[in-house]
Amino acid sequence: MNPLFEKTTSLVREAGSEFGASLAIVTSLQREGVVMVDVALKTLGALRVMTIDTGRVPAGTLEMIDTIEARYGIQVERIRPDASLADAMVELYGRDLFYDSVPKRSLCCNVRKVWPLARALKDVGGYFTGLRRGQSETRKDVPVFDRAATPVKINALAEWSAADVAEYSALHGLPENRLYAEGYTSIGCDPCTRATKPGEDERAGRWWWETDEARECGLHFSPSGKVERTADVLLREILEKVSSKR
Repeated sequence: MNPLFEKTTSLVREAGSEFGASLAIVTSLQREGVVMVDVALKTLGALRVMTIDTGRVPAGTLEMIDTIEARYGIQVERIRPDASLADAMVELYGRDLFYDSVPKRSLCCNVRKVWPLARALKDVGGYFTGLRRGQSETRKDVPVFDRAATPVKINALAEWSAADVAEYSALHGLPENRLYAEGYTSIGCDPCTRATKPGEDERAGRWWWETDEARECGLHFSPSGKVERTADVLLREILEKVSSKR
């Protein structure tokens, strides 16, 4: 058996001993996330499984939530954005504002993903992700236990390759998002994801209209300080709009 599988199982046990009931999985139910769910639930039993429903995820991802719930007999916690903020953002900047600029895309990611997740993780001590070092240049140095993050981020599959993920998935007959069959190698929100081309890295289909340096949503890495400062200005406009309606 692939030695990484047992190593990861041991790591999951270690995390379970450290964090106990405050441990969770946060996943978009891509291949890595499904592997993480399978390993963690088989190793630890009951565990919170959380996913972010931004309101723009593809149908294939929503189908995966139902599939995972049926397969493991669990209820996946759906994390959703604050409706008033999302509505104000769309009213001010348009539904597809993310195509206009990196700051507007960063704002959309914050409203729909980053801030809702931060609220949901208030009582979580540590959580598993599906990050791998081989996914892109920006992820090549991700630690297994990221203790600089709050809560602690546990990248249990950091050392795994795409081939390792495929091997484990086949061995255990894991389900996968139907978009993979259409050439997708990384799946996020529907309008911000495309199939990848031969020779591209796995995450090249995410925010493909931007430069490589900007292609993270803020859940794992923050864009440049300038981007964040500009996004803060846009956020103030949204908050003012929400406040004026109350």
